[in-house]
Amino acid sequence: MAMRGRSSKVLPSELNKVCPEKGDNPAAYPRKMSDFEVVPNLQQSSSSVCKSRRKAHFPTGSNEKENLISWIPENIQKKECTYFVESSQTSDSGRIVCECGYLREQHLEDAAKPPIFLGKEWDPSRHVQEMPTDAFGDIHFTGLGQKTGKYVRVSSDTPPRVIYHLMTQHWGLDAPNLLISVTGGAKNFVMKPRLKNIFRQGLVKVAQTTGAWIITGGSHAGVMKQVGEAVRDFILSCSHKEGDIVTIGIATWGTVYNRESLICPMGGFPAEYMLDEENQGSLSCLDSNHSHFILVDDGTHGRYGVEIPLRTRLEKFISEQTKVKGGVAIKIPIVCVVLEGGPGTLDTIYNAITNGTPCVIVEGSGRVADVISEVANLPVPKITIALIRKKLSVLFHDTYELFTEGKLVEWTKKIQDIVRSRQLLTIFREGKYGQQDVDVAILQALLKASRNQDHFGHENWDHQLKLAVAWNRVDIARSEIFTDDHEWKPTDLHPVMAAALISNKPEFVKLFLEQGVRLKEFVTWDTLVYLYDNMAPSCLFHSKLQKVLLEEKERTAGSKMPRIQLHHVSQVLRELLGCSTQPLYPKPKHTERPRLSIPVPHIKLNVQSSSLRSLYKRSAGRATFTMDPVRDLLIWAVVQNRKELAEIIWAQSQDCMASALACSKILKELAKEEEDTDTTDDMLALAEQYEHKAIDPAAKGDAVGTLLSIKLSLELSVVPLVPAWPGVFTDCYRKDEERAQKLLTRVSEAWGKTTCLQLALEAKNMNFVSHGGVQAFLTKVWWGKMCVDNGLWRVIACMLFFPLLYTSFITFREKRLQPMGCLTRLRAFFTAPVVIFLMNILSYFTFLLLFAYVLMVDFQPLPSWREYLIYFWLFSLVCEETRQRGPSTRDCQIPTSLRLENLLGCVWPGPSCLQKVVLFGAENIRSWRDQILPWAFIPRSLSMLCLTFDFFQLLLQHLSAFLHQTKEPQVSGISPMLCPCPYRKPCGLRIALAVV
Repeated sequence: MAMRGRSSKVLPSELNKVCPEKGDNPAAYPRKMSDFEVVPNLQQSSSSVCKSRRKAHFPTGSNEKENLISWIPENIQKKECTYFVESSQTSDSGRIVCECGYLREQHLEDAAKPPIFLGKEWDPSRHVQEMPTDAFGDIHFTGLGQKTGKYVRVSSDTPPRVIYHLMTQHWGLDAPNLLISVTGGAKNFVMKPRLKNIFRQGLVKVAQTTGAWIITGGSHAGVMKQVGEAVRDFILSCSHKEGDIVTIGIATWGTVYNRESLICPMGGFPAEYMLDEENQGSLSCLDSNHSHFILVDDGTHGRYGVEIPLRTRLEKFISEQTKVKGGVAIKIPIVCVVLEGGPGTLDTIYNAITNGTPCVIVEGSGRVADVISEVANLPVPKITIALIRKKLSVLFHDTYELFTEGKLVEWTKKIQDIVRSRQLLTIFREGKYGQQDVDVAILQALLKASRNQDHFGHENWDHQLKLAVAWNRVDIARSEIFTDDHEWKPTDLHPVMAAALISNKPEFVKLFLEQGVRLKEFVTWDTLVYLYDNMAPSCLFHSKLQKVLLEEKERTAGSKMPRIQLHHVSQVLRELLGCSTQPLYPKPKHTERPRLSIPVPHIKLNVQSSSLRSLYKRSAGRATFTMDPVRDLLIWAVVQNRKELAEIIWAQSQDCMASALACSKILKELAKEEEDTDTTDDMLALAEQYEHKAIDPAAKGDAVGTLLSIKLSLELSVVPLVPAWPGVFTDCYRKDEERAQKLLTRVSEAWGKTTCLQLALEAKNMNFVSHGGVQAFLTKVWWGKMCVDNGLWRVIACMLFFPLLYTSFITFREKRLQPMGCLTRLRAFFTAPVVIFLMNILSYFTFLLLFAYVLMVDFQPLPSWREYLIYFWLFSLVCEETRQRGPSTRDCQIPTSLRLENLLGCVWPGPSCLQKVVLFGAENIRSWRDQILPWAFIPRSLSMLCLTFDFFQLLLQHLSAFLHQTKEPQVSGISPMLCPCPYRKPCGLRIALAVV
C-alpha cells in the first residue's frame, strides 16, 4: 500500500537534506498539528518556514525554479486527515485503516490523540484540513529514457484560476487555441487496429496543428493510455520542434501508486517515479507519455473520481478565457472526445452536453460510446427503455446484471437528453460518409456547435473563421466556412487577413486572396504601421527599428519611446537598399495621427487606441498612401525572412524582376548582421532564390514563373512597355531587344527610382549580371552606337587615323549613321565607352611618358611649358575625378559628410596626399622668402611632381582594379607592386631639400 507523508527514496543529492528519508530526523518535516499553528495561518507560516530553506538548499542560478518553489506552497494546498476514526473496512493487507482510507501511522501525530471537540463521527468537512502542498516539480520516469514532465499535488478545492496561472506563468505553457477533453474507459479495452490508428493519428494531428491542450485522467490504463501512446508515436516520428504536444493528466492523488516518491516539500527537480503495473494492485500508475500532471487530493486514499469536479471546473474556466493572437481574439473552445466508457463516462457526456460542450463519440470503441452511437440518429420518442436494455445486454454483457430497473430508467433519460441536443453531438464513424479523419470530425463538431450558441448571422460566420485561423486549418475553412451558404465581402476579410499575416499563416493569406481580398484596398498607412508594430521581437529588422526609435528619442530628448512610423521603416530600408535609392516613405509633416477608439466585439488588438476593425472602417474612404501596396507588404514579409508568405505576395507584384532583385539585396544585407547562423543561412538561401527568380524561375520548376512567362509572351506584341516579369528576359530579348533592354534600365518608381540593373549590381547578383541577355545588353552599351561585331583592332586603327570612320571600315547600328559623310559618325565613335576607355589608357601612357621625360630630362630650376602642361593635366584629372565622385541628382538625400567621406576617405590615399600638399606649401613659402636662390624652385617642383605621380598612381590602380575584374593575370600580378614604388626616392629627396 502506498505510503504518504514521506519523501522520495530517490532524490537529487542537493535536495536530500530538505527531503529526508524515512529514517531521518522528522523535525525537518513537520508531522504535528502544532507545527502548523492554527489553520488560518497556514499560508503565512509555510512561507516563513520554507523561504530560508529554499535559498539554502536549491542550486544557485535557477531563478525560475526558485520562484516556483516559493510560489507553489504559498498558493497551492494539499489535504490531510487530522482525525483518525477506525473504519469497518481493512486495507489489502488486513490492517486497520481510518475512514479516509489511510493507516494510523500515515496520519499526523496529533490525529491519533483522543479529541475533545471533534466529535466521534468522521466528517470530511471538519476532519480534513488544507496544508501547503509537499509534492511538486519535475517528474522523471525511471528506466524510460529522458521522459520528464511537470507535476503538482493540489487540493480538490483549489480555484481553477490558480491552476491555470501555474500552467501558463510558471510551467511556461502557451494558452491553448483549443481544449480537447478525452474521456472514456479507465481500464484497458480492445479497439480495432484500424480504428485505433485512425484515432491516434487524428487526435495528435488536431492537437499539433491547432496548438491544443489534451486533458485526460493521466493514468497508464484505458483511454489515457491510448492517448499517451498516440503522443509517443507522434513524437518519435517527428522532429523535436514538431513534437511538442501538451498532454495534461488530471488524476486522483489517493489512487496513484508509488506516490510517496513524488513527495518533497522543497520540490523535486526531478523526482524519480517508477512505473510498476505488476504491483499496483487496485491503484494506478501515471502514464509516462503525458507532459503535465495535476494530482487532486481530497485527503482520502483509494477512492476514484475525486478529480472529476475540479477537472470540470478547470475545463470550464479555461473555456471562458479569451486568447488574443494575430489580431483575433476568441474564447478558447472546448470539445469532449469519448472512447468506450462506463457509467462515469455517461455522466461526463451528460454534464458536457448540459454545459453546452460539443462531444465527439467514436463509434466502434465499445460500451457507452457504442450505445449512444447506435441510437444517435433515432428520434427521441423511439429511444425507449426496452431499446436501451437491449443495447446494454449486448455491450455490457459482463456487468448487465448490475443494472437495476431504476438504473435503466436513469440511463434512458440521460441518453434521450444527450440525443436531443444533436447540434452538440457528433458521431465519428470509420469510413462512412467520406469521413476518415478524427481531427476533421473534432473541428467540425466545434463549428457546428458554434452555429447554435452565442453567435448569429454574419457574426457567427466571422467567429467560425476566427476559429479556423486560430487553428491554422485552411482545409476546414474551405470546406465548412467558404461555402455557398454565406457570401463574404472582401472588406469583411481584412481583419483576419491581418491576423494571418502576423501569425505567419501563408495558406490563409492565399485563401483570402482567392476570396477577393485586394491588396490595394487592404494595405493602408495604418495597416502598415500596425504590421510593423507587431513584428516578432526576435526579428533583426525589429531591433534595427528599435535602434532608430531610440536615436530619435535621444535626439528629441523625449521621455517616452516614439511609436513606429513608416519614415522609421524607410530609414532602415535605406541602409539595406543603399543610399542610391530614394526614401520609400518620406517623413510626413504631422507624425501624430488622429486617435480613435471604437469598441468592436472579439477584436481587441489596438493601433494607437483604435481597434483593427475600426482601422479599416476609418481607412476605407481614404486613398492609400503608398504607390505600390504589394511592394510594401512584400518588404514586410521579406525583412522577417518569411519565405512562403513572401512568395505569395511577390506573385502579386507588377514589377516582379525589380522586386526579386530588391528582396535579394535586403536579405543579403540583413544576413551580414544576423548573429544566428541558421537564420543567416536561410536568408542567404532565400536571397539566392530571389536572384534565380529574377533570371529564370521556370527553369527551377516554379509554376508561378511559368504562368507569368506565358502571359508576358502573349502580351509582348500588344503592350507598349510590359512589366518586368521574371523568367522571360531571355525570351523577350530574342523577340524584341529594345524592349527587353528597357526592362533593365527602366526607372522603378516603387523601389526608390532605381533600375533593375543597379539593384543587381548593388546586391552583387553575379548570376543575374552574367545572364546572357544582360551580358548582351552590357556589350551593346559598351560599344555605343557601333555594331558589336567590329573588331578591337579596327577601333584602335580609327582612333589613330579617324578618316577611316568615313569608310565602311567601321559599321554602326543606327540607320541615320549609315551615310559615309555623316558628321555624327565622328561623335558617335568618340562617345562610345570602349573608345573612351581606350583613349583613357592611351592618355595615361602619354601622361606617364611626358612625366618621365620632364623628371629625367627636362627638369629645370624654372618650370618649362611641358611641366606646366603636366600641372594642367593633373588639374583636369582631379576635376574629372571629383565630378565622378561628387553628388548627383540621385544622391540629393545623402548627407554631405557621407559624400565627402566617400570622396576623400574611400578613394584617395588621404594621409599621403595631405602630407605632400603640406610639404608643397611649406616649400613654396620658403622659396618665396629666398627668391635670390635660383635652385630654391627645385623642391617646389619636385614636390609638385611627386604629388602628380601620386595621383597618377591612383588612376593606374583604378585601371588595374578594373582589369582585375576581367581576370587579366598580367595586371593582377603587377598591381600589388605599384603601391610601394613611388614613395621612396621622391619622398626622401623632397624631405632632404625641404630641410635645406
